[in-house]
Amino acid sequence: MRIKELERDLLRKDRALAETAALLVLLKKVSAIFNRGEDE
Repeated sequence: MRIKELERDLLRKDRALAETAALLVLLKKVSAIFNRGEDE
């Protein structure tokens, strides 16, 4: 039973990490778009 709980917890954390990474990539892209606009 404990192993199932740990697997569930690990999966949840893995998904959260993937979501955070995707948000950071998106944030960098948005930041690059706005920074490029200021230079012109």
